Amino acid sequence: MAVERTLGIIKPNALNDDVLGKVITHYEKAGLKIAAMKMTHLTKEKAEGFYIEHKERPFFGGLVNFMTSAPCVLVVIEGDNAVLRNREIMGDTNPADADEGTIRKLYAKSMQANAIHGSDSQTSAEREIAFFFEKGEIFTRF
Repeated sequence: MAVERTLGIIKPNALNDDVLGKVITHYEKAGLKIAAMKMTHLTKEKAEGFYIEHKERPFFGGLVNFMTSAPCVLVVIEGDNAVLRNREIMGDTNPADADEGTIRKLYAKSMQANAIHGSDSQTSAEREIAFFFEKGEIFTRF
């Protein structure tokens, strides 16, 4: 198996609901490691830059407003097939369609406030990690 890194963003609703530790526990139980973590309150400019590919979509403004409404926690997750495994742990984007026991099924409020973001590919993961983290902030755990 290939050791990969992926980005997770534990969204404002999950922090407001005090489930940060529970979300991190999902990674640990799956054998994934946290290679970097920091709490931040995204600025409008940072949120717009991160979600730039959605700029023309009708939900863009609401997404930016939500992601800047309160702090979030950025995590670099490391492990065998981390991108795919993280996607499985998160569950479907729509919490109503997410499998039982997934982060989104357990902690999401809506499609927008779905508790967590995760990279959708290794290419996205590399770009997203570099958007938020300097190389010296990430530690290899394997």
